[in-house]
Amino acid sequence: MSRLVYALLTGIVGACIVHITILMLIPRYAQHDVWTQLGDMGADGRFVRIEPAREGQAGTLIKTADPLFAIAACRFDLTGGLTHITAPGTVPFWSISIFDRKGENIYSFNDRNATDGRLDLTVASPVQMVELRKDLPAEFERSIFVETDVVDAVVVLRTFIPDRSWEQIVSEFIAGAACGKG
Repeated sequence: MSRLVYALLTGIVGACIVHITILMLIPRYAQHDVWTQLGDMGADGRFVRIEPAREGQAGTLIKTADPLFAIAACRFDLTGGLTHITAPGTVPFWSISIFDRKGENIYSFNDRNATDGRLDLTVASPVQMVELRKDLPAEFERSIFVETDVVDAVVVLRTFIPDRSWEQIVSEFIAGAACGKG
């Protein structure tokens, strides 16, 4: 009986050591998240086009093979001021999603919610929003306002390409999209 108890205790202690080791290694391997990958692509304050993964391909940020959508992403933080997200012109359909650093969706909308279908979004902290509303500058008159306590975020822009004739227009829409300080 004592050998059985000894074996169980040894197994439990060994399992605890393995679990503690894994927990200690998580921060080292967690540096390969979407936030870090976008930073490596230079996506701070500007949109970067994300090519979707194709069948059997690994290592891309977006795991979709939908050829009818062009996708771009931009990293921003609100510590230096609010963020103004715009794009020139119109396309058949676009949607925006804002994700916090943990990947949780904090806000999303599409062209059906925007004035004249144009992308014009302002993201601000509660304090920045109070200051902005005191004296609203003209460039924000048509903006949709998002107030959030999240400091670091990623905005993902998805644009529909109904057929090949729209590829150039959608590419120009994404290339002209801005995600900078307002």
